[in-house]
Amino acid sequence: MSFDYDLFVIGGGSGGVRAARIAASEGGARVALAEESRMGGTCVIRGCVPKKLMVFASAYPDAVTDARAYGWDATVGGFDWPHFRASLDRELDRLEAAYRSGLTGAGVAIFDARATLADAHTVRLASGETVTAKHILIATGGRPFVPDFPGCELARTSDDVFRMESLPARMLVVGGGYIASEFACILHGLGVDVCQFYRGAQILRGFDDEARGHVASAMQDRGITIKCGTDVIRLEKTEGGIRVISTDGSDREFDAVLYATGRRPNTAGLGLEALGIELGRNGQIPVDDWSQTAVPSIYAVGDVTDRINLTPMAIREGHAFADTVFRGEARKADHELVASAVFTQPELGSVGLTEEAAREQEPIEVYAAAFRPMQSMFAGRPDRVLMKLIVSARTRKVLGCHIVAPNAGEMIQLAAIAVKMGATKEDFDRTVAVHPTMAEELVTLRKPVCTA
Repeated sequence: MSFDYDLFVIGGGSGGVRAARIAASEGGARVALAEESRMGGTCVIRGCVPKKLMVFASAYPDAVTDARAYGWDATVGGFDWPHFRASLDRELDRLEAAYRSGLTGAGVAIFDARATLADAHTVRLASGETVTAKHILIATGGRPFVPDFPGCELARTSDDVFRMESLPARMLVVGGGYIASEFACILHGLGVDVCQFYRGAQILRGFDDEARGHVASAMQDRGITIKCGTDVIRLEKTEGGIRVISTDGSDREFDAVLYATGRRPNTAGLGLEALGIELGRNGQIPVDDWSQTAVPSIYAVGDVTDRINLTPMAIREGHAFADTVFRGEARKADHELVASAVFTQPELGSVGLTEEAAREQEPIEVYAAAFRPMQSMFAGRPDRVLMKLIVSARTRKVLGCHIVAPNAGEMIQLAAIAVKMGATKEDFDRTVAVHPTMAEELVTLRKPVCTA
């Protein structure tokens, strides 16, 4: 049977673009890709990239305050949101163009349209046109989730933040995950009065308990109000903004409400169920280790599979798929010991097991140090950082590393190499410290603070 293409990719995010480009340029495949929105997907257009630029913007007031403490005659005025947003739009346009040129340069045909599945080898475009392919890859990512409750239509999502016409004076952020916590810090740094609601006992569920407690305390010390064990009952539009009635009995008005209560796989209406692909509880596409679905010709990578929802992981999955199917190099994406960073202020970097998970697995030793870093201590700020290693008592391997500090994301990237290689605590100890740095604590932790 002949097909129009060897591969048709639905979704122009990081995972889909990588798979398409490698299959075409290195695998010699005839490839097409359809994207209904902007090329680059969540990470580039409405996620990691614009968010990190906002993180940078939000950090300048502290930098100017520190500069004065160090002797500089420095002042910071008001934040010009329209100026920042215009610059951000230009940068996102540049990145989208780069993604497009990378695809066209590799020989990939681009369809700027929504695509759905007609059968195991046929894609139907929004125009009604159908295209056939030997293999189909679903890489449609995720979408923000807002629960159904009275007034939910008044809430904004993380996708909306980058398109705000102006910054609100008062904002409620609902959610306790990394997206909610990051935006609470970003908006506070830009001068917004921020309150964060989370229905659980502590924000950043899934991360090391001590580390997430450290982040929460630091956020509160900066002036962010965090109310755990609290949820929204309803939202009401008022003349001055949005009235929030919550489960803790409070009744408060905000200018805007941001819901960051998780994301869901973007699978609605793709036609997967009609082909016999049973979606998971959250709408995710079940796949095997090769990213293959129950229909042999259809694969899926990235957040739509709800495995590890990180951009670099989607890229690895997309590349492994292209290598396996089109380059004759059978390769699975490695989902073990994947590092992550939460760009709160301070940042949280993590790789491997949390103390709680490690305790359930085997006897461990915990090494940790919390201290005031030199730079902010000199400036008179009370900030504290945390360095923590989880060590197997039997093998001496470092099972987990958790850092709460400025630039923790940069530090955990390097620590992750050692942990991934199976470094022991003694390997860390044999490494000579770089002094004076915050990260030197990782190789000077001599005595365990506890064993279990």
